[in-house]
Amino acid sequence: MKPRALALAATAVLAVTALPAQAASAEGEHLEGHLASGAAYMMDMPARWNGTVLLFSHGYSPQGSPNPAQNAPSSAARSRLLDQGYALVGSSYATTGWAVADAVPDQLATLDLFTQRFGTARQTLAWGQSYGGFVTTAIAERHPDRIDGSLSMCGLVQGGVANWNSTLDPVFALKTLLAPDSGIRLTGFADQAEAKGAASALTGKLTAAQQTPQGRARIALAAALHNIPGHNDPSQPKPGPADWAGQQKNQYAAVAGLLQTAAFSWRQEAESRAGGNPSWNTGVDYAAMLRHSSVYKEVTELYKEAGLTLRDDLAALNRAPRTSADPQAVAWMRHTSAFTGRLTDPQLNIHTTGDGLIPVQAESAYRRAATAGGSAGLLRQAYVDGPGHCTFTTGETLAAVHALEGRLATGRWDTAPDALNSAAKTEDPGAEARYTDYRPTAYPRPYDLAHRGDGPGRRDTP
Repeated sequence: MKPRALALAATAVLAVTALPAQAASAEGEHLEGHLASGAAYMMDMPARWNGTVLLFSHGYSPQGSPNPAQNAPSSAARSRLLDQGYALVGSSYATTGWAVADAVPDQLATLDLFTQRFGTARQTLAWGQSYGGFVTTAIAERHPDRIDGSLSMCGLVQGGVANWNSTLDPVFALKTLLAPDSGIRLTGFADQAEAKGAASALTGKLTAAQQTPQGRARIALAAALHNIPGHNDPSQPKPGPADWAGQQKNQYAAVAGLLQTAAFSWRQEAESRAGGNPSWNTGVDYAAMLRHSSVYKEVTELYKEAGLTLRDDLAALNRAPRTSADPQAVAWMRHTSAFTGRLTDPQLNIHTTGDGLIPVQAESAYRRAATAGGSAGLLRQAYVDGPGHCTFTTGETLAAVHALEGRLATGRWDTAPDALNSAAKTEDPGAEARYTDYRPTAYPRPYDLAHRGDGPGRRDTP
């Protein structure tokens, strides 16, 4: 632990509201309890501690869902890491939903409690997946004195403003092209009931559109604005490179899921925290955005097959009435949920190439921020060639942990695909190791604190 963190550990006992449950054995010690915020925490200390503690930030928990503490991404990863001598800690967050204002202090309070109970760690690594990758990066940028390095897995590292802007684009396209006179709201929901009603209405239009070639082409266009890949779930058949129909069918499933989660219900919860709508598409050139999409070719081919003129639909998007943001909501999201790109310690990001929920282009957004923030040398990004969100094998996960440790030990990154795959096979011989050379396309609408021109007044094109 770094020196400035030591003073904080002395106050850790004040964060406890109940005595922790403890279970000790020859295999180590397991503790659970609650912080003063109400968040639960979980700690596992192995019998032979190697001196490193891993602070795990879990993914997004929708409002009203169960909210348990987690200290590893899977039971298999937990077992392997404990066998190797790592201490594992993590909390739930005091609230569910877009809870970054709770998540960061709750995670740090959990780290304080660990230090008070077990002593100062030789090395502290923050890691997390999905929304937890966002929380991890917030800790890395804002509290570098508390950790030595960080690992974001399939992380929402584009930040909050960029995320909600990019989530607006596909539903704007769907409403404009499939239901232009429907009056379906896309932002500014009064409550969850209104958000879910809007989701249901647009889902009905989506379902009907999927039955015709014209509708399928337009759904593909909406998916392309979010860079949803044509193979985004391990349960889906993998389409061939020119199997446009197969790719679109897979995208349709991801778009339908987006409508039922992030685009409406999750958005409303975030808006309630921000005090309004933090998203805008004023100034967006959707024709330019599509040209830079990772699935542009698919869209052009499906439009040809459907007998539609892509130029006409893009013109309709660019003529349609736009959504403006509420300035106070943008300010809140900027303050709580946008990144500076300034790292003090090494960070490794890993991402699957076929992620439909947090598309791999999020990594381009954070690379942009880190470059402008002067931290490019501290950041490495590695890619797993596979469909799905956070679908890493145990071996791929542990290979990333060890690669981060290697950087801390030697001062050099060794994140070439061959090196990571070799480490992954060592950790998990029965599973395929899929790290690959990959460079994602640009994030369609980046927003960070390292670029002074980012904001609603700019022209948002790649």
